[in-house]
Amino acid sequence: MATIMALVLAPFATLTFAQAPSAAGSPTPGFNNKIPEKIMTPDTVQTRIGTLNFVDGVPTAETTQKVYDNLDFIRGIEVFLNFIPAASIESIRLGNAEMGATRSNQAVIFDQLLDSNPLLLTGNTDTVYCLAMLDLETDGPTVVEVPPGSGPGTVNDAFFRFVIDMGIPGPDRGKGGKYLIVPAGYKGELPKQGYFVARSPSYVNLLVLRGFLVDGKPDAASKMFREGVKIYPLSKAGNPPKMQFFNGSKVPYNTIHANDFEFYKELDHVIQKEPLDFIDPELRGLAASIGIRKGKPFAPDERMKKILTDSVAVGNATARAVSFRGRDPRNAIYPNSQWQTIFGGADYRFLDDEGRGGRNLDARSMFYYGYTVNTPAMVAKIPGKGSQYALGFADKAGNPFDGAKNYKLNVPANAPAKDFWSVVLYDPQTRSELQTSQPFPGRNNKRDKLAVNADGSVDIYFGPKAPAGKEANWIQSVPGKGWFAIFRLYGPLESWFDKTWRLGEIEEVK
Repeated sequence: MATIMALVLAPFATLTFAQAPSAAGSPTPGFNNKIPEKIMTPDTVQTRIGTLNFVDGVPTAETTQKVYDNLDFIRGIEVFLNFIPAASIESIRLGNAEMGATRSNQAVIFDQLLDSNPLLLTGNTDTVYCLAMLDLETDGPTVVEVPPGSGPGTVNDAFFRFVIDMGIPGPDRGKGGKYLIVPAGYKGELPKQGYFVARSPSYVNLLVLRGFLVDGKPDAASKMFREGVKIYPLSKAGNPPKMQFFNGSKVPYNTIHANDFEFYKELDHVIQKEPLDFIDPELRGLAASIGIRKGKPFAPDERMKKILTDSVAVGNATARAVSFRGRDPRNAIYPNSQWQTIFGGADYRFLDDEGRGGRNLDARSMFYYGYTVNTPAMVAKIPGKGSQYALGFADKAGNPFDGAKNYKLNVPANAPAKDFWSVVLYDPQTRSELQTSQPFPGRNNKRDKLAVNADGSVDIYFGPKAPAGKEANWIQSVPGKGWFAIFRLYGPLESWFDKTWRLGEIEEVK
């Protein structure tokens, strides 16, 4: 063997491996060759977080602490922006529990509609809501019976992702039916027929049902839900527990996530509760980078708590900028218009340009910071079904709305809504209904007896006081407070989608 190795190595015996100077220029000091400057790190670098110092590329102890503080700060912001959906679902769960609804067969219903007392992200004043939280960890596969005549309904998982539609946009097509919500990892036997089956990656799931007014009143929808909605474990289908309903109308309670350090505690509860893989490893890693890790206590030290307190403040400011002063030009519904869409150029999964642009993170943050219930029906072009929305954050001149000023909106004739259209005002602080002397800060073309212009259009007025003779068409604002508006169409028609019908701009009246 030694002889063979000697023969193999013999040709290389006279080679030397000393580096020759590069022909591209003089060697960089400390190197044998000219090193590209773009890969070098100077001893001193000026940045937005201050001066960074290095010794031959190695950061000093002071710089190391500075950049780790900055890294933790950035990660705290990213956790806030990316986990708003999870914290929002958790806050709705907490709100339901505050009302007494702690089990799947207990629901909060708004028998007299959603007024401005409950804090609920941009809820409407025009349909009867029924909200329930499913717990697939406790109950296993869970049955939801939806009565005939139910309006748009949806189940979202613990990250506010779409699971299944119910009612008019769902597979029952408004005829009612039995739905079976199954944990993603469930291996047991399931019925082969009789149910619309959907699997959810999370244990906690939000069920939202909406019922339409009849003759401008909520009574029929309330009765429909109270008598027809049933939620129970599949294992107890032979003897299901009795439903309990808690009326949320006129009750001041909260369903909105925190905008301070408490946010991270809300998120930690979600991470501890849910299966490990209900979110992908990258999101798990992001949460873990600030100390939120499944199976471990969230116990930041004083340094980390101070950093995260700053992070959530900047994250909250960022979410508000994205929400109220968005910079994506695709959000505009019409050219030269202040009316915006909720999803911009993304679909209901926030995939941009059919996925070519990846996930639109700003669109996702905007949506979940101000809105609830994610369903393809909100972006799908299905004339006569589902719902469509236009958001107004500024007047025609581009100025945010001032509660001390007066404004007017013209809704042209033949508004493309098979069921109804409405305008509702919201508070930019709470993103909930604006609280004024009007319990319902909105107007609905079916519920309210609106004055109609000679050309068939309708003028809606906004301001602290109603214009003389315009009380029926007036929505009150509050001096010293801002507001924003949502124009809704239920059962949107083709002229909304092809934009041959155009909503007027909200203009200041001086």
